[in-house]
Amino acid sequence: MPLINDQEDAKVPAGLPAVIDAHVHIFPRNIFSAVWKWFDQNGWHIRYQMTSSEVLAFLISHGIQHIIAFQYAHRPGIAHELNRYMMGKCIEFGNRMTGLATVYPGEKDAERILREAFAAGLGGLKLHAHVQCFDMNSDEMNCLYECCLTNKKPIVMHVGREPRSVAYRCDPYEICSAEKLERVLQDFPGLKICVPHLGLDEISAYRKLIEKYDNLWLDTTMAIADYFPIDGKIDLGRYRSDRIMYGSDFPNIPYAWDRELKILKRANISCDALEKIAYKNATEFFSLKFRSVK
Repeated sequence: MPLINDQEDAKVPAGLPAVIDAHVHIFPRNIFSAVWKWFDQNGWHIRYQMTSSEVLAFLISHGIQHIIAFQYAHRPGIAHELNRYMMGKCIEFGNRMTGLATVYPGEKDAERILREAFAAGLGGLKLHAHVQCFDMNSDEMNCLYECCLTNKKPIVMHVGREPRSVAYRCDPYEICSAEKLERVLQDFPGLKICVPHLGLDEISAYRKLIEKYDNLWLDTTMAIADYFPIDGKIDLGRYRSDRIMYGSDFPNIPYAWDRELKILKRANISCDALEKIAYKNATEFFSLKFRSVK
C-alpha cells in the first residue's frame, strides 16, 4: 500500500482535549529493523523509523500527554526479555507512559512469564493473532485470560481480520472473528478487552458488540485515517462513546503522525464524546492515575 506524504504539524491540533495515545509500538532495535523490512515487503513503508526512546520522546514533545506502549512476542522464548525491555522504558519515561506485557500463547511457562511481568509493574497484556497465530477460544488462551482477571489487568488483542497478508503463517480470516471474541466476552465477563482498529474488517459486528458488552472497548487505530479501502466513512457518532479509545499505531504508519487527530477533531461528535475518546476511556481501561497538564 502507498506511502502518503501528507503534512505533519509540530503539536496536537489546537482545540482538542488532552490526548492519550492508546496504541504505540516499541521494540528493541533489531526487532524494529525486522518489522520495518517486513512492512516494506508486505504492507507499506513505515514513515517514522526511530528507536523506541525516539518514538516516545517524539510523541511527548508533540503534545501527547500519556502513551500506552506495546510489544508482541513473534516466537516462543523471547517474551521475558521483551518484558524486561519494556520495564526499562517505563523507568526511563516515568509517568508519561504505561507499558504492556507480552507473552507467546502456548509457550512453556507462559502464565508464569505473564505473572512476573504484572508483578514488575506492566499494565496489561498485548497479543496479536496475525503474528502469534493463536485460537482465542483455546485452553492455552484461557489461562492467560484468568491471569489477567486475577491481576486486574486489561488485554489488548488484535483479533480483527484485517490487515490480511499472505506473509503471515496463518490466515487471519480462519482464526479471527467477532463471533470468537464474543465467546471470550461471555466466558470472562470481568476481563477488560480492547480490540484495535475498530475490529477491521468486521466493523459493524464490533460496533454492535460494544453495545452489548460492558467489558469490550475498541480503538480507532488506522481505521479512521482514510487509508484502508473501507466501504463508507466511519461515523464515530454512531458508536458508544464510552467504549472507543484514540490510538495511532505510531510509528508503524505510512502517513503523518497527527493524521487521525485532525480527523478526530473534525468528527461530528459532542465535546463529551471527544473527551472520552481522546483520554477518558483510556484512563478507565488501563486504570491510569492520569491528570491533564494542559
